[in-house]
Amino acid sequence: MKTIQYKGLHALCLENEFIALTFLPEYACKIASLIKKDTRREFLFQSGAERLSPPTYGASFAQYDSSGFDEVLPSIDAAPYPAGPYQGTPVPDHGEVWALPWQHIIHPTKDGLTAWVKSPALPYQFSRDLTLCGPEIRIHYTLENFSQTPFPFIWTPHCLLNCSPQTRLLIPDNLTEIMTVEHSSPNLGPWGTRHHYPHTVSAKGNPIDLSCTQPATDNSCEKFYFTQKNTQGWCGIIHQDNGDTLTYHYDADKVPYLAVWKTQGGYRGDYNLALEPCTGEWDDIYIAHKIRRVAVCEPKSKYEWNFKIILSQEPL
Repeated sequence: MKTIQYKGLHALCLENEFIALTFLPEYACKIASLIKKDTRREFLFQSGAERLSPPTYGASFAQYDSSGFDEVLPSIDAAPYPAGPYQGTPVPDHGEVWALPWQHIIHPTKDGLTAWVKSPALPYQFSRDLTLCGPEIRIHYTLENFSQTPFPFIWTPHCLLNCSPQTRLLIPDNLTEIMTVEHSSPNLGPWGTRHHYPHTVSAKGNPIDLSCTQPATDNSCEKFYFTQKNTQGWCGIIHQDNGDTLTYHYDADKVPYLAVWKTQGGYRGDYNLALEPCTGEWDDIYIAHKIRRVAVCEPKSKYEWNFKIILSQEPL
């Protein structure tokens, strides 16, 4: 593993013959770059920022760099923590761990890195053990609850992916309905509106295919959840210009919900999308706990799950 400078920060590069990954230890161990070597495709969205500044705890996500792969936990939206002796504790925007300093260990005998972080306000530690294996990134996550009471939480990989009008979502066939949780979507209507997936009619009365990516001139943002659980434990994207494909494979029983974020020019002019397997629904830990659609780590125990990213090439 080599050390470089990346946008003014110390960075670690982990690579094999298929994949090159760049980590930012000073920036919550953010994965800043994911390159598929044979086609030289950068899968992660890159902002125009020339230098990055690590966030401070409790910061608004919108005030910092929106690129790469950040871990989000224990909520996506800012919310009061809903349970136990920590009820009412403020959970910041996009959770805590994206804006905290992490510790890490480089594995000397394998292509990998283990990183972990402990909450300053809530009773948990979160760790990520990552290794490369051919064209796969294999990640084992552990959340440890130090308290005597159950710990509900939402986790999602906030992995912003480069896209174009040639990019298409790959979603299991049994997921056929979505609900929008974005208030400002000109296509999907107000929060809570449901649509058939993938083909529906927009709020303006136009037919749209939700598996496709609109051009940046659409000037829209969309965030929606599939209303059915993703029991198959996979999702992905394909770039139809050359067949480059990224798929996630994960423990469906531990991470049962699936959301999609698309910004098609409507947020700061950015153009990207994110597939967001989640341990809880609707972005808000307080709401998810109230409707009992959220993961729970039992007292003095660990909640563990596997998450795999596979890069491949599909024939066109």
